[in-house]
Amino acid sequence: MSGTAILTADALVAGYGEMQILHGVSLELAAGEIVTVIGPNGCGKSTLLKTLAGLLRPQGGRIELNGLDITNATTRDRLRAGLGYVPQVRNVFGTMSVEENLRMGLFAVPGSIKDRQNSVREILPTLAEYWTATAGKLSGGQQQVVALGRALMASPTVLLLDEPSAGLSPKATSEVFHHIREISNRQGVAVLLVEQNAHKALEISDRCYILAEGRNQIDGTARSILNNPVVGKIYLGAYGEVE
Repeated sequence: MSGTAILTADALVAGYGEMQILHGVSLELAAGEIVTVIGPNGCGKSTLLKTLAGLLRPQGGRIELNGLDITNATTRDRLRAGLGYVPQVRNVFGTMSVEENLRMGLFAVPGSIKDRQNSVREILPTLAEYWTATAGKLSGGQQQVVALGRALMASPTVLLLDEPSAGLSPKATSEVFHHIREISNRQGVAVLLVEQNAHKALEISDRCYILAEGRNQIDGTARSILNNPVVGKIYLGAYGEVE
């Protein structure tokens, strides 16, 4: 990792009721970098994001954001501290317009709606093509861009993305990942990405953490993970290298 960590998770333990899913997971994320978390189904990837976002209370460990201890902070307080979260499902308000969806991104954070909308539209220019459309009638890829835009309205320093390519066509997936890279490059936002399409995610990422059975297994640069044939066979489903 290059630069100072703005999000740190140390030895996180979390789960659902008596079912423990995370068994001491740790990670760091610096400004302007994209980090992908991969691993087999059930390894705790989405549980990790929910714990970081405040939807699950950790049973152990510590979370820091921009130097603040947010381990037991509410989701609203984490949003105000600079943490954005885009869940895998139900990530747009289907009966609202695109413009109205973006307005909802400021419900807990003060700011000029017009100024923030203009800023988000500069980062995600395709929003202008369906600005007045009903969000629920858009394609899956377009809805994902709307969800990204709504999260950006609060000017997050860290953005958590859970399976942004879920259900998308290859073309829409490429477009969404392009937008994610632009968000990081242009805004300096740190992105923590959970993604089943590991190859595609790693191509835009700087680093990677691999989880298995709720524990850290391997971490390194995205390129080193992609180019490691053993890792490729076990965790990526194929050998191969980045072109």
